[in-house]
Amino acid sequence: MPDKYDCLKLSSQLCFPLYACSREVVKRYTPYLDPLGLTYTQYVAMMVMWEHKSLTVKAAGELLHLDSGTLTPLFKKLEEKGLITRARSRTDERSLIVTLTKKGEALRDQALDVPHKLAACIKLEDDETLQLYNLLNKLLATLS
Repeated sequence: MPDKYDCLKLSSQLCFPLYACSREVVKRYTPYLDPLGLTYTQYVAMMVMWEHKSLTVKAAGELLHLDSGTLTPLFKKLEEKGLITRARSRTDERSLIVTLTKKGEALRDQALDVPHKLAACIKLEDDETLQLYNLLNKLLATLS
């Protein structure tokens, strides 16, 4: 007969393996991102910048699932590194536009091998990786 407290066991929680895996995966990125001078959060922000070149902070936040309180210091740091610029929109001064610089674009080539190196650390078959990716995105969509 199940104990009424079984639901409070760590082994019963979906959130815990998600949390622990996230921490471990981010930790695996560190040796590949340190030479680029990026933290993991800066790296994912740069991936958005490499893809979009220029966008509002609000749009970046939606893509990254981050709020402005996290994005403001993040983009400020990337600007200090010369990887992006930040400027008020000419059409709506409430909007802040972030734009990739030439230095930021050049960093893209240096980061090109990071996904391949990380994939080598994760011991999943290609179909398992795709299945996990799809399930996590489905979960994220239900939570957003």
